[in-house]
Amino acid sequence: MLFAIDHGNSAIKTPNFVFTSGLTDYPVKPPVEMDVLEYNGTFWTLSGERIPYMRDKTKDDRFFVLSLFAIAKELQKMNALQPMVEAELAIGLPPEHYELRNRFAEYFKRNSVQFVFNGTPVCLLLRQVMVYPQAYAAVVPQAQIIRQNPRTFVVDIGGFTTDVLLLRGVQPDMQFCRSLEMGAIPMCNSIIGRVSALHDIKIDDDHIFDVIQGRPTILPTDVQDTIRATVKSYAAGILDKLRELQVDLRATPAIFIGGGAALFRPFIEDSPQVVKADFISDPKANAIGFGMLATAQIRQQQAQKVGDGFAQG
Repeated sequence: MLFAIDHGNSAIKTPNFVFTSGLTDYPVKPPVEMDVLEYNGTFWTLSGERIPYMRDKTKDDRFFVLSLFAIAKELQKMNALQPMVEAELAIGLPPEHYELRNRFAEYFKRNSVQFVFNGTPVCLLLRQVMVYPQAYAAVVPQAQIIRQNPRTFVVDIGGFTTDVLLLRGVQPDMQFCRSLEMGAIPMCNSIIGRVSALHDIKIDDDHIFDVIQGRPTILPTDVQDTIRATVKSYAAGILDKLRELQVDLRATPAIFIGGGAALFRPFIEDSPQVVKADFISDPKANAIGFGMLATAQIRQQQAQKVGDGFAQG
C-alpha cells in the first residue's frame, strides 16, 4: 500500500483527510469517544491545538505519531485496518529544505512498527520512503496547463512559511527556491495581539478565519475591520518580500497553493503586484501530488527490475 502524507505545521494532509497537527498523550487509555492510538506504551489522541512550530520535525516522535494517525485513517477508509500492513510512504519537504530529504526519510524508516488504533493491533512494514519537493508536487496534476508557460512561480503559503519554487516548463528549478517565515500562523498571532491591544477582546484563529472567509460572526464591526486590514497588510508584506527575493509576479505567472493562499486570495487578486495568478484551493494538493509522483517512481522501479531480469536471462 502507498500512503502519501503532507506534514504541515498547521495540519496533516493525506489524499482523503485533513486534521490539525496536534496531539495529546496519556499514560493510560483515555475514557473518550474519539480515535485513540497506542504507540511505544503511550496513548495518543488528536488535538485541535497544533504543536508549536518545529523547524526540525524529526527532533521527537510527535510527527511520526501524527503519520501513524494518517495511515490508520486511510486504512480505516479502505476497510483495510488489519494485523499486517506492508507500505510505502510518500512525503515532502519545502523546496529550500529539500537537501535534507535523506535525513527526513531516515526519520520514518523504522522497518517494523507496532501500534494499536481503536483496539486493532497493526504491524506496519515500511518498505520504502520517498521524499518530494512540496509546491512542485501540488501542481503535478496541472502539468498539461503549466507546460504552456516557459516560467511559472509556485507560491505555497502554509502555516508558518511561504515557499516559492520556479518551474521552467514543468520541471522544477531547484536552484531557485525561496522561503519566508511568513505564513498563516504568525499572521494570526499578530492579529490576536493587535485586536487585544486595540479592542480588549480575546479572539483565536477560528474567529479570524470566520471574518476572512465571510462566515457568520458576532464580532463587533470595528474588530472585523481590524482583522481585514491586518490581513490585507500582511498579504501585501508577503508580496513585497517576494519582490526583494527576485520573485516578480508582474513579469511571471504564478500558481498559489496552501491554506494561507486561500485566506489571502481576495487580497492577492486585487494586488497590482500580481498580473496573472491561479489558485489550487484543495489543501490536500501536495499529498495528492506525492502519491502521483511515488506511483510513477514505483512503476519505473518495477519496469527496471523486469528489464534487469530480461538482461540477466
